[in-house]
Amino acid sequence: MNKPEKGNLLIAEPSIIGDMSFNRAVILLADHNALGSVGFILNKPLDYNLKDLIEGTDSNFPVYNGGPVEQDNLYFIHKSPELIPNSVEISHGIFWGGDFKIVLNLINLGEISTDDIRFFLGYSGWDEQQLDNELKSNAWLISENIYHKEIISKSCNSFWKEKMLELGGDYSIWSNAPENPSYN
Repeated sequence: MNKPEKGNLLIAEPSIIGDMSFNRAVILLADHNALGSVGFILNKPLDYNLKDLIEGTDSNFPVYNGGPVEQDNLYFIHKSPELIPNSVEISHGIFWGGDFKIVLNLINLGEISTDDIRFFLGYSGWDEQQLDNELKSNAWLISENIYHKEIISKSCNSFWKEKMLELGGDYSIWSNAPENPSYN
């Protein structure tokens, strides 16, 4: 794939070393247009649960580092638009945002699970042409989201490694390299 589209995955090239936000990141591109791009890092869980950040719930839903922009704001993607009004479809049955009061109520009632929704502190954002320039400099690989809406429940621990193995060739070698090359 040459051009990014809403719903694609951005996979950090192995050469992104030392960047705390994007090293080994797999990002779901939630929006991409002439004005810029927005995405959420799928494979960087934080040491917080929803109950640590939001009053009114004792939920242990994990919270992920969505990216370096607006890390004091909570965002979410989900696959339950019939339950969560005001959501915007990203693609393939994945939705972004919606009425948070209803989300909190659904969680507290046990009507939505971690397989249905994922929370992020912050997001990954690019100004117009910024992502295109990073793609030209080989910072990212673009991949189709073959998991569709099931990506929400995809395990994050080995996601980047799995994508490297899928790409094959030299990327397979990188899949087993330590995160910090000085540990090699």
